[in-house]
Amino acid sequence: MNRIQEANRLLAENLVESIIKDYDACGVAAAIIDKNGVTQYEKFWGSKELGTGEKPDGETIFGLASVTKSFTALAIMQMEERGILNLDDPVSKYVPEFTNKNQKTVTIRHLLSHSGGFFPLPRILIDEVAAEMGLDEAVVGDLAYNDALAAEGVRRVAERLDAQTEECGLNGEPGEYLSYCNDGFALLSDIIRRYGGEPSYADYLLKNVMKPLGMERSFCDFVRPSKDPNAAVLYKKVNGVMTGSRDYHDRAFVLNGGGAMKSTLNDLKKYLTMYLNEGKASNGVRILSETGIREMCKPRQLYGAFGHYGYGVSMRQMDDLKIVEHGGSLPGVSSNIAWSYEAEAAVIILCNTSGVPVKVISDALMKMYNGRNPIDKRDVWQETTWDEETIRDAVGMYISGEGTTVELYKKEDGTIGARESGKEVSIIPVSPKNAIFRNKYSDLFIRLIQNEKRGIYAIAHGSRLIPKSKPEQ
Repeated sequence: MNRIQEANRLLAENLVESIIKDYDACGVAAAIIDKNGVTQYEKFWGSKELGTGEKPDGETIFGLASVTKSFTALAIMQMEERGILNLDDPVSKYVPEFTNKNQKTVTIRHLLSHSGGFFPLPRILIDEVAAEMGLDEAVVGDLAYNDALAAEGVRRVAERLDAQTEECGLNGEPGEYLSYCNDGFALLSDIIRRYGGEPSYADYLLKNVMKPLGMERSFCDFVRPSKDPNAAVLYKKVNGVMTGSRDYHDRAFVLNGGGAMKSTLNDLKKYLTMYLNEGKASNGVRILSETGIREMCKPRQLYGAFGHYGYGVSMRQMDDLKIVEHGGSLPGVSSNIAWSYEAEAAVIILCNTSGVPVKVISDALMKMYNGRNPIDKRDVWQETTWDEETIRDAVGMYISGEGTTVELYKKEDGTIGARESGKEVSIIPVSPKNAIFRNKYSDLFIRLIQNEKRGIYAIAHGSRLIPKSKPEQ
């Protein structure tokens, strides 16, 4: 039920404008829909291209980045319901390039919840692999549909995952920890390519998700949005200068299942309406069974401080509402989708600028819709101190294959200090093994990962487990 009050609307919109200013965001598109898919709130800020003054609209194409993972999980669940696969099957049954030689059995279920046991790895880029293979997109067509590229991509991903060991690359046994893994969703997209009955992962989504839902401006293509006059220009900071591009290949993974989707506000309204109705589209077409949607939204792994991850979506409590959601981030992309069955509403936030905290905007609008103060009250933390032994064992460099570095060090006063990518951050211990990095708009949860054999060997840094670098001998 729409309970938007004028005072709360102004507070929410002032927050959005503050975030846009602080992060130099170019354009933001936002909408709230009810269970029937009816738009209850919609607003556009900024522009789809700097200097033009032209605002985005409901048909403007944005990148979705990791929101794509919800589409991948949905497709896998469809295939399970059709008897094509079983979530408890070994991944190696469907992707023989992945031999699973250095750990216990990794199943499809593990990959859906990011619990295959892998630390973050450097991104295998589609442009680089295509160039090495001599594939010219102008000649072979859009790379999202190229079978040879997908086959080479899965070979490289599988080979790299097979090379991980407990000493280097594995964070635990399959199912033990969540660590966000683009490589895992890459393998899932290859299962869809091979067994979904369509020429490619991108084709499968078009036929089995987008077409039934009437999402006519949603796809995995890389060339189409670069040429579409109503596609957002992608903005990121290069040497401190906001720089725009129509290169939708930028930092794109070689396999599409983790982040290749592009869409519009209007198309995503149809997508979220389907989730709010547990698998049934507004036109009456059933995309997935009620049971399948509930399985996707069931808590599987701890995610951050208070949340959980299911299959391609995460979930957490916001006051008395359970929020199901997923965000995405790539160069020129900050996206978030969220819905609540209790509120019978969904929120969509799309932005064409890197690194913008759109989840904060999403939360504010969901609260506003439910008649509540949209300004985020920080989670209640019991601030504490780490003992000397914990500080001694935690001190060191934690280096992610994705490029993030975190340094924990002992300050002159004997307390713990932290630097993230070389910059000092405010770290507040909140329990004997947990802390938060305090930012202006939100907190990042930090947890020490340890066992008897390895001691403190990693930290949970938000959604990722980052391994501790061994000191040089």
